[in-house]
Amino acid sequence: MEQSKIELFASTMNEKFPSIQTMSVRSQLEKVDDSRFALLQSLNYKDPTTLLITSIFLGFLGVDRFMLGQTGLGVAKLLTCGGFGIWAIIDWFTIMGITKEINFQLFMQNAH
Repeated sequence: MEQSKIELFASTMNEKFPSIQTMSVRSQLEKVDDSRFALLQSLNYKDPTTLLITSIFLGFLGVDRFMLGQTGLGVAKLLTCGGFGIWAIIDWFTIMGITKEINFQLFMQNAH
């Protein structure tokens, strides 16, 4: 893989992955071919900032968890009104990290 493509991917997707996983992402990109690289670029990575805003305004309904594909947790938040508000508030501080971790897992599943 060309170094310029790796740098471009890393700079555009940097905020969507955990900062401690940056080296793992780069090392995986060095191993993939061009067709796999195109797939990795086109994956539906979630924007952590969008999820934070959604969590602030609609987190008590579980919309943030539904957006992450966590249907069970979304239903649980919906039925309990965000864990009586406590779970919703906790998610305001953790949802960006959760989103980045899910993005990283999606990347790693498709990088192999």
